[in-house]
Amino acid sequence: MPRLIRTWQRLFLVACFCIVLFSSHRVVRADELDVLPASPDNPPAGRLYKWLQGQAGVLFDQRRQAIAALKTPEDVKKRQQKLRQQFIDALGGFPERTPLHAQVTSKIEHEDYRIENVVYESRPQHHVTACLYLPVGKGPFPGVILPCGHSANGKAIEGYQRACILLAKNGCAVLCYDPVGQGERIQLLDPQGKPAIPGSVSEHTMIGIGALLVGWNCASFHVWDGIRSLDYLASRPEIDPQRLGCTGNSGGGTQTAYLMALDPRIVAAAPSCYITTLEKLFATIGPQDAEQNIPGQVAFGMEHADYVTMRAPQATLICVGTQDYFNIDGAWTTFREAKMIYGILGHGERVDFFEYNDPHGFSLPRRQAAMRWMRRWLLKQEDAPVETDFPIHTDQQLQCTRTGQVLQDYQGLSAFDLTRIRAEELDKQRTAHPLAGAELLTAVRQMIHLPETVPAAKLTPQGMIKREGYAIHKEIFETEEGIQLPALRWVPDNPKPEALVLYLNHKGKRAEANADGELERLVKSGRTILAVDLRGLGELSQDIAKGWGVAFGADVKEAFVSMHINRPLLGQRVYDLLSLVKYQTTAGKAPAIDVIATGGLGPVAQHAAAFDASIKNVTLRDSLSSWASVAKTPISHQQLTNVIPGVLRVYDLPDLKPLSMAK
Repeated sequence: MPRLIRTWQRLFLVACFCIVLFSSHRVVRADELDVLPASPDNPPAGRLYKWLQGQAGVLFDQRRQAIAALKTPEDVKKRQQKLRQQFIDALGGFPERTPLHAQVTSKIEHEDYRIENVVYESRPQHHVTACLYLPVGKGPFPGVILPCGHSANGKAIEGYQRACILLAKNGCAVLCYDPVGQGERIQLLDPQGKPAIPGSVSEHTMIGIGALLVGWNCASFHVWDGIRSLDYLASRPEIDPQRLGCTGNSGGGTQTAYLMALDPRIVAAAPSCYITTLEKLFATIGPQDAEQNIPGQVAFGMEHADYVTMRAPQATLICVGTQDYFNIDGAWTTFREAKMIYGILGHGERVDFFEYNDPHGFSLPRRQAAMRWMRRWLLKQEDAPVETDFPIHTDQQLQCTRTGQVLQDYQGLSAFDLTRIRAEELDKQRTAHPLAGAELLTAVRQMIHLPETVPAAKLTPQGMIKREGYAIHKEIFETEEGIQLPALRWVPDNPKPEALVLYLNHKGKRAEANADGELERLVKSGRTILAVDLRGLGELSQDIAKGWGVAFGADVKEAFVSMHINRPLLGQRVYDLLSLVKYQTTAGKAPAIDVIATGGLGPVAQHAAAFDASIKNVTLRDSLSSWASVAKTPISHQQLTNVIPGVLRVYDLPDLKPLSMAK
């Protein structure tokens, strides 16, 4: 019994020690420092996205008014010309046409069609792999290009093979090519020759980050590959260049939509499983990967319907699945608008809608519909052939290269290489013609879409937590209507008369809030600290551990919608920071402010310091030093949030330092 008593005594002493230890090194509960009132139907994490939807909604309403004002063919043609040029400008323009250097690497013969595996250059040393399906018989045949959706094996996936064979068996030649990031065109390989970036969607978006910085887009590569693929198809003696078409599904539907809007040679088009409306897209699955987001698109009024009506009155069939994740109601909205505009031009019969009650994919019903549409408009055949069963080919049979990867075989230039080269060219141009002073400040303001005047934030106190030696005041700042930022003001019992520290941690205001964390060390030194979550961050952020967030940041969809409405997310956060600074200075809280910024918030702090002289010192930790470094490096980490489309044409982050020093 005495031994048992001694054991319990020891356990009691250990427990007491743990209590004391826990008291002196208290870990803050995750929700203890939450500031914003939350409810199940309005969680803080989704508020920025809803706000951006509202901003986009204003622009969608303006567009509806513009469409309602179209009354004559001249009205329609004027809009077509304007939008087409804005679309091309948003892609960064087109490069010059250079020799294709096409070569046939192998052939497959069948009784009623044959396949030629081909390689050509859409840009110098930038190779495209494709399969050309040719009908048996005397040509010239109509030619159809078929860009692929997001299949890992690109042109070799069963649905695209069947679509090509079906068209070839019914009188149309087809060129099916791999987009960048798929099939034999992986743009970044590891030492074993495998994709270094998992998944085509991720590689497209990684390409898009650098491309956007230099004034391009991932879509710039897709579109130019498609245009040059049309060039190759039209150059073949078996093809009639006056009878060209385009069809594709999903990501291939996206490319079909772009190409049919931009290349007038496409007489007949049938995009599948993509067309909806941006308004419905934002309200459902949200914006998708990089090539499906055109900078400024919503701002200059280009909706999905415009892909169809920009080509009016050329023949267009919208193919959809009732159960598709691309919203069916949006597709019908687009069709109704297109039908009306085709009617104004006197050719309502040239646009149609095929709907089948099945999910996303180039299913047999949509393949047949696309084939019949091509026969109707390219062969003048009003009939209804059906798809029968037939064998398809292995990936290896459709392989255009020896190794299965064009970069390994030809040692050419990837999309990442082309972006790097462009970034180096822009470095030289900026060095040769540098902007400085007021001229640079004006250019920066325009690039980030920052208004001339930023009002002071409005404060709403939310209570206080008292700790030994200091207090934490919970505060909400409204920087513009509908944008509420949660903040924690750390006030020492005996504050020093030094500048306020405005603390911006990319992980959120709670990141260093534990006992012995950086915020406690600062406040115990006598400094007053305002730790704040800028819009979409910290308490307002999505779960970064899911989906794209790991590679591109928790605010991927917010970043893309922001680009659509011409308000880059970085510019919005600069606005927030300047609004907070103005509140502190005008309210007499601090004559001057020091800013500490970590990670992705470094560029925000650098920009704000260039515009407001009240920011005396900026301390950056683990921050981006240069956008050019991102554009020149294939793999970046969570950099989409700070992308400014075309920024490297004008300035880079180091150019901001003289502006802040001058103030």
